[in-house]
Amino acid sequence: MKATYQKYILDFKRPSGTSRGILTQKETWFILLEKAGKRGIGECGILRTLSIDDRPDYEEKLKWVCEHIHLGIDKLWEDLMEFPSIQFGLETAFLSLESKNPFVLFPSEFTSGQKDMEINGLVWMGKESFMKAQIEEKLAHGFRCIKLKIGAIDFEKELGLLRFIRQHFDENTIEIRVDANGAFNSNEALDKLNQLAEYKLHSIEQPIEKDQHDSMTVLCKSTPFPIALDEELIGIFSKEKKRKLLEKIKPQFIILKPSLIGGFRGAQEWIAIAEELQIGWWVTSALESNIGLNAIAQWTFTLQNPLPQGLGTGGLYTNNFDCPLEVIKGRLHYNSTLVWDTEAIDF
Repeated sequence: MKATYQKYILDFKRPSGTSRGILTQKETWFILLEKAGKRGIGECGILRTLSIDDRPDYEEKLKWVCEHIHLGIDKLWEDLMEFPSIQFGLETAFLSLESKNPFVLFPSEFTSGQKDMEINGLVWMGKESFMKAQIEEKLAHGFRCIKLKIGAIDFEKELGLLRFIRQHFDENTIEIRVDANGAFNSNEALDKLNQLAEYKLHSIEQPIEKDQHDSMTVLCKSTPFPIALDEELIGIFSKEKKRKLLEKIKPQFIILKPSLIGGFRGAQEWIAIAEELQIGWWVTSALESNIGLNAIAQWTFTLQNPLPQGLGTGGLYTNNFDCPLEVIKGRLHYNSTLVWDTEAIDF
């Protein structure tokens, strides 16, 4: 078996804001496998400043993986515990290599086009007018679940955006999720949650920064509406530590981003523990290209979680890869009549 890797820079159509700053480009890496005339591809979706494997030796580790590909997925996955995005890329590359179609990793009624998945419509941070325009667009496109990034503009203006939605749609018509990306100060978080609760929200992701376990535990116990842990899961590698974290904080939900938590295997460990503890969950992509997103979407469908998932079509980028994923009326479809275009990475 031959393994190589390749870097690729994704360009945003327009600068996209989070509480951690403005994004104009997204770096990603691909692992390419070849064996007996077949090829496989996997995406290592690193997020600089957020991924635990944002390290100076990242490319060196990719090179090491390619030189030791003969060890196989099981041994390599264990050796890559501190590099979750490479674990994800390697998992998907092996699945791609073994599949009849290198882009159909989990054949199902989703990949055959018979069934689809409900997803949330993501509204990016920005000026109030920009956010309002995005909200109106998502509602016009038939989304039943809207997710707003909050924490970057004035809090009163963010409340005004929520008020705007609720003036037109009640909670039975439109579900609202918000994602603070850890933007709230732990001393003010509960007060802000109480103000947000007026707008009948489904949940809030990561209201305070990660690693404040005592404060998060108190918040999850006293919150007026559900809290979902997101960044909190990053960098927790062992099953024992995963269980300890969830048993202590007792969140209402956890959010699974395979690129950030050890691929599908890492995510399955979190799911098993969460379900034992009666904690809800859903899956979210992490700004991967359509290659990584395709893998995550197919895997997510097999889980049969009825909640809207945090997926899309990679439409944020000018130089993404054409693929069969499309969004119709707030649902993710796999249109097998559409073809892949991966010429930019020679695959």
